[in-house]
Amino acid sequence: MTLPAPVGRQVDVLYLSPQGHNVVLGTAGSGKTTMAIHRAVHLGDPAVPGSGRTLLLTFNKALVAYLRHLSPSVMPNVTIEHYHQFARGYLAHRGLIGWNQILNDRAPLLTEAIDQVRRGAGENPVLDRPVTFFADEVQWMAGNGLFQLADYLDAERLGRAVPLQPSQRRLVFLVAETYWTLRAAAHRRYDWDDLAAAVHAELQADTDARRYRHIVIDEGQDFSPEMIRSLVLAADSDGSVTFFGDFAQQIYGQRMSWKSFGLKVRDVFEFKENYRNTLEIARLALAMSEMPHFRDSPDLVEPNNPTAAGPKPALVSCANQQTEIKLVLGQVAKLRLTNTVAVLFRDRADERLISRHLTGATRLHRDIGTWDATPGVFYGTYHAAKGIEFDYVLMPFCSEDRLPDPAVIDAFGLDEALARESRLVYVGVTRARVGLIITHSGPQTSLLPTRAGLYDKSAA
Repeated sequence: MTLPAPVGRQVDVLYLSPQGHNVVLGTAGSGKTTMAIHRAVHLGDPAVPGSGRTLLLTFNKALVAYLRHLSPSVMPNVTIEHYHQFARGYLAHRGLIGWNQILNDRAPLLTEAIDQVRRGAGENPVLDRPVTFFADEVQWMAGNGLFQLADYLDAERLGRAVPLQPSQRRLVFLVAETYWTLRAAAHRRYDWDDLAAAVHAELQADTDARRYRHIVIDEGQDFSPEMIRSLVLAADSDGSVTFFGDFAQQIYGQRMSWKSFGLKVRDVFEFKENYRNTLEIARLALAMSEMPHFRDSPDLVEPNNPTAAGPKPALVSCANQQTEIKLVLGQVAKLRLTNTVAVLFRDRADERLISRHLTGATRLHRDIGTWDATPGVFYGTYHAAKGIEFDYVLMPFCSEDRLPDPAVIDAFGLDEALARESRLVYVGVTRARVGLIITHSGPQTSLLPTRAGLYDKSAA
């Protein structure tokens, strides 16, 4: 595939120094992924001074497939991987991981850990929180390298309207410790979230020559601080780390700034031009980013409106769920022959309501191996569509009773649920290049702005 040539500030980013750390922040559709590929190709080119073996990293397997689809067929010295592939490879090389030592589902062990702590500590309201809350907290601890009680008590926790009190944190940490003990007893050395901490710790002691001179990170806002810290140590000391991210799309983990990642930069480059979305879709995305749910997002880049015009996003109120499904399927049938069309959902349960009717469609999932950009239909969750773009996007079930997800409200409270879920919806909206159709039955979700003129509204 031929990549679009760099334009504007993109040219400056391409030729950043091959030494040190660089941070590039951009709005959705500003060409961050394209420039991450360009930057990796440039740093791997043997004819470029300071070039060398380069690692281009993204968040999951689906994005690796998408990156490979976008990339030139020949890229000397460039390896494309997702973070966990890199981490497992490094730990295996150092003799620190064996077969089947990563726990895939921690919910059963966390449930047992909560029960054990409750039996020892007695009843406490914090122990009545859903297991989702504890899973999120354990993920945050691991992602920030907080494996000691004193460090956890001292750490600042953003994004929570009512912070945990020290006594509550002590109980939560005790649950985490009990979970780690139970995991070890089950012969699972790691879960997916603490791999990065293990890599970071090992690289601190590793005096061997580094495999990569340069590391380029795409979708960096979804990497944990420990992931980024480990990658800083994984790059040659005479090489570079280039971080591309958009913190409006930070849908994994909690809100944090790149400044907590251990990167040392002189200047931060910003991409404000939106090359993906039409003016009408970009206006909706901008209106979303100005809503109260985004107020605590660090490092947001306010986009310039693109010049390409298109139809307003369609917002369709349906009489009931059956009508909504029928409408979506009808639109898919009309659009699929000449466009890439994605039907995106909040979760797999909503996905199953429509997916069985989408014959010949491609499901978006983390293990997708290859990418087909010819006209056709894709479907999956907002999470699964992260970093990918389509001609048309359909977003069904955007009603108040589904968004924000009641389970997320139960686990984290309404304010935090609004903040988390609004980023998911923002990701869905900004996947659309040409057309966007949003449907709901019942009142529309409060995650969508109500400003006049944003939508072409209708009823079905």
